[in-house]
Amino acid sequence: MNPHLAHLHSYPFEKLAQLKQGIKPPIDKAHINLSIGEPAHATPIFVRHALIEQLDGLGAYPTSKGILELRLAISTWLAKRFQLPELNPDTQILPVSGTREALFSIAQCVLNTQTATKPLVVMPNPFYQIYEGAALLAGAEPYFLNTTAQTGFLPELDSVPEAVWQRCQLLYLCSPGNPSGAVLSLEQLQYALTLAERYDFIIAADECYSELYYDEAKPPVSLLNAAYAAGNTDYKRCIVFHSLSKRSNAPGLRSGFVAGDAELLHDYYRYRTYHGCAMPLPTQHASIAAWQDEHHVSENRQLYREKFNAVLTLLSGVCELEQPPASFYLWLATPISDTEFARNLYAHENVTVLPGSYLSRDNQGVNPGQNYVRIALVPPLDECIKFAHRLKNFLASL
Repeated sequence: MNPHLAHLHSYPFEKLAQLKQGIKPPIDKAHINLSIGEPAHATPIFVRHALIEQLDGLGAYPTSKGILELRLAISTWLAKRFQLPELNPDTQILPVSGTREALFSIAQCVLNTQTATKPLVVMPNPFYQIYEGAALLAGAEPYFLNTTAQTGFLPELDSVPEAVWQRCQLLYLCSPGNPSGAVLSLEQLQYALTLAERYDFIIAADECYSELYYDEAKPPVSLLNAAYAAGNTDYKRCIVFHSLSKRSNAPGLRSGFVAGDAELLHDYYRYRTYHGCAMPLPTQHASIAAWQDEHHVSENRQLYREKFNAVLTLLSGVCELEQPPASFYLWLATPISDTEFARNLYAHENVTVLPGSYLSRDNQGVNPGQNYVRIALVPPLDECIKFAHRLKNFLASL
C-alpha cells in the first residue's frame, strides 16, 4: 500500500456523519441540509438537450485533450469574461472531468520529491481538503496559511518565512474562497506571482466560484488577469481551474478545464494520457453549450442574491453575518464550539451545517475554522427562509 495513505485525514462529511450519529431530530421539522456545496438549481434545459443529442458519442473513446470545439469555446469564454486575448486552444487549455480530480492530479504531476528536503505545498487554512490530500499523496508536506477575520479571510503571503518559499513547489490559492467567499485582489494575485517568480514555484488557482458574485459591477478577477497585467503574457507558473458545477448547476456533468502556462500544460497533458479521466464526447458537447451562454449564469447569480438577501434580513440583529463578495456560503461565527453548535442545531431544529474545524487544521497554536460553521445556501428560497427562522429560534435558546 502507498504509505502516504496513512497521513490522510477523514473527509469532513465522514466526521459530520459521526457527529450526528445517535441523534433523533424533531420529526415535525423537515430536514434542511446546508452542509454540502452541491448546487440545487436546475441544470439548464439546453445543456441537457445538448447532452442527449450527442449520446451517439458514447460509442467512441474520447481523447485526453478533448475536441477542438470545446477548447475554442473555453478560450472565447475566458477572453470575454476576463477581458484577455484568447488563449491558444491547442497549448494553453485542457478540459478535465471535474476540477476536483484536476486539483488533485496537478500536484502528482508537478511536484518533485527527489530533493534534499521534502517539498512544501502552501495552501490556505481553512481549505478544500483535496489540496492537502494531493500534497500528502504526492509525498510533499502541506504548509498552512491561516485565514481569519483579522486577515479578511485571505492568506497573508507577506507573513510567510523565506525558508518556506525556498522549499515551496506549489501554491494553492482559492478565490473566491471556500468557505468564506473572500476574493483576492489583482494586487494580491500579482504579489503571489512575484513570489512564484522569485522562488520558482507554480500557482494553482482554484477559481471555481468565480461566477457566483454578489455585485454585478465587481466580478472577481483571475490569476490570468494578474499575470497579463504584470507583463507575464505567457502565464508562466500559472494554472487556473474552472468548472461548470457551480456556474451552470451541473455538478454531475463533471466538466471543467485548466488553463495557463503552455509548458506546464504540455507536461500535464502527458501525465493525463496515462492518468485517464478523458471527458466523454456527449459531456463535451453539453459543456460547449454551457460555456457559450451567459444568460443562465446571470439568472443563477440572481437566485443566490435573493436567498442571501432574505436570510441576512431575517438574521439582522440576531447574529453577526455579512454578505460575502462571492460563493454561496455563509461563514458564521458560533457562540459555542462549532461541533457543539452543529450537533445541537441538528438535534433541535433538524438543520445540518458543517463545523468549520472540519475544514481546517491546527496551525500556529490555533484552528482558524474553530467556532465557525459553513452554511451552504443551496436549497430553494423557501427552505433557506425556513432555515433562517430555525436558526433564530436556536440562537435564542442558547
